[in-house]
Amino acid sequence: MNAPTNTVALHRPTAAITERPDATWPLADVLALFELPFNDLMFRAQQAHRTHFPDGDVELATLLSIKTGGCEEDCGYCPQAARYDTGVEAKKILDIDTVLDAARQAKANGATRFCMGAAWRSPKERDMDKVEEMVREVKALGMETCATLGMLEEGQAEQLKKAGLDFYNHNIDTAPDFYNNVISTREYQDRLDTLGRVRNAGLKVCCGGIVGMGETREQRAGLLAQLANLNPYPESVPVNHLVQVEGTPLHGLEPLDPLEFVRTIAVARIIMPEARVRLSAGRRQLGEAVQAMCFMAGANSIFYGDKLLTTGNPEAEDDRALLGKLGLKTRSATLESAPKEACGC
Repeated sequence: MNAPTNTVALHRPTAAITERPDATWPLADVLALFELPFNDLMFRAQQAHRTHFPDGDVELATLLSIKTGGCEEDCGYCPQAARYDTGVEAKKILDIDTVLDAARQAKANGATRFCMGAAWRSPKERDMDKVEEMVREVKALGMETCATLGMLEEGQAEQLKKAGLDFYNHNIDTAPDFYNNVISTREYQDRLDTLGRVRNAGLKVCCGGIVGMGETREQRAGLLAQLANLNPYPESVPVNHLVQVEGTPLHGLEPLDPLEFVRTIAVARIIMPEARVRLSAGRRQLGEAVQAMCFMAGANSIFYGDKLLTTGNPEAEDDRALLGKLGLKTRSATLESAPKEACGC
């Protein structure tokens, strides 16, 4: 992998997602937030959170791997890449009944959004019919629908929208200048192009990244600056804490300081105040105390259930117990899918 550099430039996306003309959040300003005294940063994040989410509710989302393993990409963090020996077996796409059973269970456990993920570089047309059926049937259960299927070609986002998809997840992963340290089989611009197609189709965007991959604080700031300067910025912003899986290139890294992860959540809340900031992969390693600080910092969405694709996720009962200890209520299934749309996806 290449050695990281210390400059972060905003890449310009294409299509419906554009860089904000006034550079709402220059990198220097985002980095300055990271460097605030911890209590001052948390105070500012709480102010933003209470202003834009006065109900203080937490969204519960469940993620199901509908097609696991065998991916041709080389993402250095991912146990589903076929080239890495991680013990993850390649499996065929799930049948519709299995997906619906999982969705019904997720809804019974209180989840309001159901995300379907597939280990593809991009979906083939023969796969689209199956995914569209899943979207239609999950939508019929009264849940928000989300999919993460890799890069989308022209017309595929429209197909998903027509089937009833609400959100499309496609993470940019890290800062532009650190990206090639982690992935070589696709370009940063490829990700932005997919986000543009998603926006053009009228879908809401779920887009975030992973921290703890060996990046610098400035590069963490670069990741968030890239997200915040998308116009509009994402409605959902999943922040993943790297889960180190033996057999992947990123296994064995020095773990990120937990307080640095909390800082990342707080900065995301301040610069994308109306987004749902989601605690995603890596929550199990953080423990209850750090998760509690993340909620204080403005996280208001979690992936909820037994599994997060192929890495462990706290079980539903543990999550409910933690939310109960903190006195946090969950988002009602009857609420609108996003607080306001003016500030973006």
